Amino acid sequence: MAEKERSVAQVIKEHEASGTYFDVDGIKTFALKYGRGETVLCLHGVPTSSFLYRKVLRSLEKKGYKGVSIDMPGLGLTDRPEDFDYSFSNLADFLYKAAKALKLKKFHLVVHDVGGPIGFALAARHANRIMSLTILNTWADVVNFKKPVVMRPFEKKVLGEAELKMITHLTWPVMFKQMGVENSSRISLSEINAYVDLLKRKDHGKAFLKIMRSFDHSPQFREECYKAIQSKDYPVQAIWGAKDPALQLETYGEEIKKVGGLKEIHTLRSRHFLQEEAWLGIADKVVDLAKSVHLKTQKKEG
Repeated sequence: MAEKERSVAQVIKEHEASGTYFDVDGIKTFALKYGRGETVLCLHGVPTSSFLYRKVLRSLEKKGYKGVSIDMPGLGLTDRPEDFDYSFSNLADFLYKAAKALKLKKFHLVVHDVGGPIGFALAARHANRIMSLTILNTWADVVNFKKPVVMRPFEKKVLGEAELKMITHLTWPVMFKQMGVENSSRISLSEINAYVDLLKRKDHGKAFLKIMRSFDHSPQFREECYKAIQSKDYPVQAIWGAKDPALQLETYGEEIKKVGGLKEIHTLRSRHFLQEEAWLGIADKVVDLAKSVHLKTQKKEG
């Protein structure tokens, strides 16, 4: 007899039990953590949370690393203060404080979606903390960035609220499969719908809408993004879900490649949520880059 599928509530309860809560400027903050060793800090985007990285972190643990992903304010299990500044710049500063609170002195950084520009700002401001940078489906030219069609309604008042209400346990699985993954057979329906409950929580997604309406399009912020990708203080690589219909490889992947002067983009067979079906490939590449840092350090010391 087949095992009965866990409920959405059970999935979230298990996720919560795998992490920890801590305080950042009075905000109750959640982080998912697995393993010991050098830290790999993974930044999520929207409409996701640390839940997206659960398989990646498990894989990193098996490879001898400590995988950490912090829920940003307004998303996942972290608090959603009404008076919080949900701008990319402030979220970058918040994540730096969160990393300090977790005593993460140095870490390999992985970024995805809006976690890209936010993570780039974090890396540009604190390059001494970054050991390597792995970039997953995101963008860097914030000045000229145009939201994918599926994201645009959320920036408009009334329309955004209506669109958010339409994200339910009935509609989200369809959207998830169309945009997120190529093969959904490796993720249960309860896990898919956990994204809905982790997005809405007690504020019904109001903080999420604030994030969607706080994108930074300034030239100054773009300079920070470029600075992080072009840094000589740590190695940089890009890994792309090659079939992403929103942040396409041909446009945004090539943009990252050009900005960073990268020789190649590592492609994986997935859509936007590559962490859900190509987690082993991501973990392998992150560890390969981490090992290259050690080799370089040994050569210098030798």
